[in-house]
Amino acid sequence: MTNQDVLRELFIVGLKNAHAVEKQAISIMTPQVSRIENYPEVADRLRLHIDETNGQIARLDELLASFDTSGSALKDMGLSMSGTMAALAHSVAGDEIIKNSFANYAFEHFEIAAYKSLLVMAEDGGFTNATPALKQSLGEEEDMARWIDEHLPVVTRRYASLYAEGGSMEAKV
Repeated sequence: MTNQDVLRELFIVGLKNAHAVEKQAISIMTPQVSRIENYPEVADRLRLHIDETNGQIARLDELLASFDTSGSALKDMGLSMSGTMAALAHSVAGDEIIKNSFANYAFEHFEIAAYKSLLVMAEDGGFTNATPALKQSLGEEEDMARWIDEHLPVVTRRYASLYAEGGSMEAKV
């Protein structure tokens, strides 16, 4: 196997992994949006990012198709199920909005790292046709991480205020 073959194989595996991670992101964010009541700005930003994530999945589908392959149904299903389970685990917590904010912030940085790695593989493997799509997805993930970072103080203060008014169950969503 030549070095170019190895890079191609690794790049395709990375694209499939990113595809599964984006499917997982959808399964994490969608239940959150349906439960948010007291944090409309968070719900609005999550809805926007769900749309962005669907666009990222479409871009990954196109990149995979350019290599005559597609996402891994098994990886997609496995990570989607784990994302759903994570969302469910937080839904029973009194501080759901806080835990979701932490998890979303960490998850965005995981995705940022994945896209940065894919960009390195694209450069080293000569897959320059993939660079614009990967950079667009990276930028969207960086924007979302920045938004969460900037809004965490607001969410935390609102949570504390709602908790003081009516206890933890009133403050969660």
